[in-house]
This record gives sequence, C-alpha cells and structure tokens, in this order.
Amino acid sequence: MSTTNTSYRTGENAERAGDYICEAGRRVTLKEGDRFPYCPVTGLDTNWYYAES
Repeated sequence: MSTTNTSYRTGENAERAGDYICEAGRRVTLKEGDRFPYCPVTGLDTNWYYAES
C-alpha cells in the first residue's frame, strides 16, 4: 500500500508531477522532484496541496 503526503511545505520536493495549490489558493505546476516554492501571494513559507483532477 502506497502512502503519499496530503500536504507539503515550501522547500520540500514534489513526490509526483502535477498541479499544487497553496494556502492562498494559487496554483502552480511542478515536475516530480521540483522544490515547492514560497507562496506566490505572500512570499512566505506555505503548505501546498495536490490538486486532484
């Protein structure tokens, strides 16, 4: 059984490619292994959530 995180912090690596949404509601597209950026709204650390299609 595979377990994946439901949220990620700025600076962590993406476990899979896709779209992620920050706490402020902005969406970014990352490739597997990309680092999660700072919040594009506040410029601070944030939590990111995988955007399920």
